[in-house]
Amino acid sequence: MRGEPSCPKCGGRVRAPGLFADSWQCAAHGTVHPLQPVVPPSVEALAVVVNRSRVPVWMPWPLPVGWLFTGVVCAGDDRSGGRATAVACSGPGPLGGPGELLLIAEELGVGLGARYAGIDGPDPGRRMSVDRAPHAKVLAAGRPTPLWHVEGVPEDRAVFAGEARGLWLWAVVWPEQSSLLMYDELVITDLRDAGAEVDLVPCGALSPRIVAP
Repeated sequence: MRGEPSCPKCGGRVRAPGLFADSWQCAAHGTVHPLQPVVPPSVEALAVVVNRSRVPVWMPWPLPVGWLFTGVVCAGDDRSGGRATAVACSGPGPLGGPGELLLIAEELGVGLGARYAGIDGPDPGRRMSVDRAPHAKVLAAGRPTPLWHVEGVPEDRAVFAGEARGLWLWAVVWPEQSSLLMYDELVITDLRDAGAEVDLVPCGALSPRIVAP
């Protein structure tokens, strides 16, 4: 399933650094941190991302009952390290049927979270009304972290965004009614801090949501 790096903002082809540019280039978006190809979920694949990332690798931990890790992807290269990560988890939704959750951590301007949210990026901008009370809270690395609805997203999902560890934190949930997960102070862990516990993550089949936002 190995493929080529792509643009985190649009999924288009990118040009590797070379004679005329010392960074990865997208024809539509200019300089980008390349999104690495998605591989089937495994503890080994997760460990690769954890070890190279400069941003958190967020996962609900412990996972909700019946939920599995179903994919991880990273934007960045060997030189810059991971500048954005997305982790997919899947399991029974709060109201029945399957549910899926993507947690994205990224530096400003990378654009991966906006792509999974289904909006023009690179960041939430005015689609997130931080002058209102937060719509949800997660416990991120032990710290209460407010999240706000991101408006104007496709109807099949719910999107929340906020800040954790000085970086964007996005939560994208399918279907929209599964967003009830976010109202129960979900506990999420930066797997860079988890140590050997990463070896205990239960893996499922690759989520199509992380392959094709």
